[in-house]
Amino acid sequence: MSGFDVHEHRHALKQLRDTGDTSLWESRKDVACPACEEPFDRLFTTRRLATRFPENDGVRFCLVRDDDAIHVFRH
Repeated sequence: MSGFDVHEHRHALKQLRDTGDTSLWESRKDVACPACEEPFDRLFTTRRLATRFPENDGVRFCLVRDDDAIHVFRH
């Protein structure tokens, strides 16, 4: 698995939101996810160590990144 460079795929992505620390993108074409190789619909990126996701269909997710792992919490 390799990383993902948003700028390499910028032609296929539409930026929906950018706060400086976080950004939300919509895939306009079949861009492959670097983790599973399947096309994705949305991409959320963050430089923050902790991020709270807004509620979606009654489910809220939080993500915390430390030196060793990324932790996703479902509330």
